[in-house]
Amino acid sequence: MIAIIDYQMGNLRSVQKGFERVGHAATITSDPAEIAAADKVILPGVGAFADAIAELKRRDLVAPIRESIDAGKPFLGICLGLQLLFDRSLEDGEHEGLGILPGEVRRFDLPREYKVPHMGWNRVAFDRRPPILAGLEDEPYFYFVHSYHVVPTDNAVVAGEASYPDPFCAMVWRDHLFATQFHPEKSQANGLRVLKNFAELGER
Repeated sequence: MIAIIDYQMGNLRSVQKGFERVGHAATITSDPAEIAAADKVILPGVGAFADAIAELKRRDLVAPIRESIDAGKPFLGICLGLQLLFDRSLEDGEHEGLGILPGEVRRFDLPREYKVPHMGWNRVAFDRRPPILAGLEDEPYFYFVHSYHVVPTDNAVVAGEASYPDPFCAMVWRDHLFATQFHPEKSQANGLRVLKNFAELGER
């Protein structure tokens, strides 16, 4: 079972429909036991970091997230779901994250001609190609909507970068943990390929 974590902060149905389009069922759930029993776990997210981490704690979802990752289950964070994995965010103050990956979340500091949020299609260059990118061209386009980006302490976890105008971390990868700043569910064929590859990890 693929579990999409429901903490009232993501476009859950869009992610679920993305999996359905590539032939895989995914369950939207806020039940810690159901998440613990899942084979693969998705942490989506849209909105404010502080609200998101508070809601994860209120719903007792922090432990199942940590346990899923520690157990080596395939885990995919999307957008805010990527940012929450890090130590802290500087969005509207300083807020503690899940601390699964070292680093912090910072707002774009850009020349005046660049708008924040960063919104639209960008190429992503991959130094390492995790298995969920199988079948994609070099430097594929993905869709982004975000005002903040992650700055990992350990560059070894960075799998891909986009530029706006300077390079920023667009994807991390460590073992069975994958997380993207871009939205696969909004990225048409390239994004659907990512979701399909994730759903089929371990099946080949």
